[in-house]
Amino acid sequence: MKVLVFFLLLAGVSAKKYDQCKLAKDLKAAGMDGFNGVTLAQWVCLAKYVSDFNTNKVVVDIDGSTDFGIFQISNRWWCTDGKFKSANGCKLSCSELIKDDITKSIACAKTILKEQGPKAWVAWSNKCKACEAASYIGGCGV
Repeated sequence: MKVLVFFLLLAGVSAKKYDQCKLAKDLKAAGMDGFNGVTLAQWVCLAKYVSDFNTNKVVVDIDGSTDFGIFQISNRWWCTDGKFKSANGCKLSCSELIKDDITKSIACAKTILKEQGPKAWVAWSNKCKACEAASYIGGCGV
């Protein structure tokens, strides 16, 4: 019976996993291409490396803080979950960052970019700063 309940709970959890072209189109429509100097390909690269395009990814960091959503936004600085003292720079609940609708994740990512630049994401510096557009948005029609 416990196993059945576990599988029923898993079945009730839905997550949107974007494909890179759909994400590129959604990000472009939201004004992310070139926003504060970050290309559309770099945004898609970032989402690939931090969340594998998964909208509900949640990762607990070594320091006890947690990163949420497609851009892995931290509850230490940008959102609040009531479990970790937060600056809440985006003025939102972390649960808003793990929904299929990424509108609030995009808005928060723009806030982070304006305040800290793309280096706020380690993956941007390590993987996406000099990414080839063709690798991430080639063939997407954006």
